Amino acid sequence: MYEELKKLLVEEMQIEEEKITPEAELVNDLGFNSLELAELVIHCEETYDVEFDEEEAKNLVTVNDVIKYLEELIA
Repeated sequence: MYEELKKLLVEEMQIEEEKITPEAELVNDLGFNSLELAELVIHCEETYDVEFDEEEAKNLVTVNDVIKYLEELIA
């Protein structure tokens, strides 16, 4: 899942691959703003055919948080 999300971040969100680690914070480390966070949610929903809960999505801080949440939705 990490490699898939990393690929999505690089290809769809134009994030430099070197910056992406499981511990990287979406806002502080990767420079996401609120619009980009919404875009990430949309890309994940389309890619994995899942639906994010808006309140839960607000709690996603790191790349690893996104991975864990996606794994829960897919399970």
